[in-house]
Amino acid sequence: MPLQDVTVTIDIKKPSALIGLGTPLILANKAGESTYKEYLDLDGIKEALGQESDGYKIAKQIFAQGDYRPEKVAIATYSDPITAVTVLENYFYNDWYFVMLDTGAVTDYKAISDAVEAKALKMAAHVVDSKEDLAILKAGKYDRTFVIQHNTIAELPHAALIGQVGSRPVGSLTWKFKTLKFVTPQDLTPTQLNDIHTGGAFAYVTKAGIDQTSEGTLVSGEYIDVIHGKDWVKLNIEQQVQYLLSTNPKIPYTDSGIAQIEGAVRTVLEIAGQNGIIGTDDAGQYLYTITAKSRNEVLASDRAARKYNGLSFSFELAGAIHEAKIHGEILV
Repeated sequence: MPLQDVTVTIDIKKPSALIGLGTPLILANKAGESTYKEYLDLDGIKEALGQESDGYKIAKQIFAQGDYRPEKVAIATYSDPITAVTVLENYFYNDWYFVMLDTGAVTDYKAISDAVEAKALKMAAHVVDSKEDLAILKAGKYDRTFVIQHNTIAELPHAALIGQVGSRPVGSLTWKFKTLKFVTPQDLTPTQLNDIHTGGAFAYVTKAGIDQTSEGTLVSGEYIDVIHGKDWVKLNIEQQVQYLLSTNPKIPYTDSGIAQIEGAVRTVLEIAGQNGIIGTDDAGQYLYTITAKSRNEVLASDRAARKYNGLSFSFELAGAIHEAKIHGEILV
């Protein structure tokens, strides 16, 4: 766990320079000692893993998405007897957000998702080509794993989607309707597509002549952008309040000191509103509230221990429109 003095807990209730959270991590099987490194282009990855490796192919698909591709890709290597999960645990708090396994059986995917879910942070991504494999992942009810079911796993649609969407401003878009480069849309009937959705995954199809992702949900049914936005708010508040405490000679345990912490939280929530994470009311005001106990309302024991636990906040998600039913009439 990284060293910090600030912890933010967010519960999602229904209805109800900052950290970007866009860097992917590829867990790559490579002989030798386990390493972690971040790469700005494919050349270094090709040299490290080889052009024919699965890890290189995933990175190539990520970088192939054009203007929206992430600035960097992280590679963590593993080799028997060290497992991919062990390496994931070792490097979990490095600067990445989306994790993909280079190759493996569905049980290996499940182990990765279990590890991410246990930490309640970051996100795993997988691609499967059978309803049987999907059912195994669906049983996990993961809030932090998305799965694409595709008949050509080698096209790596999950990596393409992360490359296309993951590094854009968190909250600014949904993961549905996205066109991916170098991925072939599947020809599915409405029943087949519905089976994929109810199975906990989504697909890549053609609608209205446009190739696009059919949904943007996690295995549990929650939306990817909801969890991504939740993590963005949590991590950025932790970062900003930690920065406030670390760069000032002293934040006094007074109402004015508490107001400084409240101000740091408000700044992050305002940016979250600008990015589209937080909704607005009819007047265009962002729908969030901050409650901060005054110094006199805090327990004397907390003041003596120099701990302030009196600030809380809530906000309403902006969400996105994924479907529309439009009624009309013809006058004659």
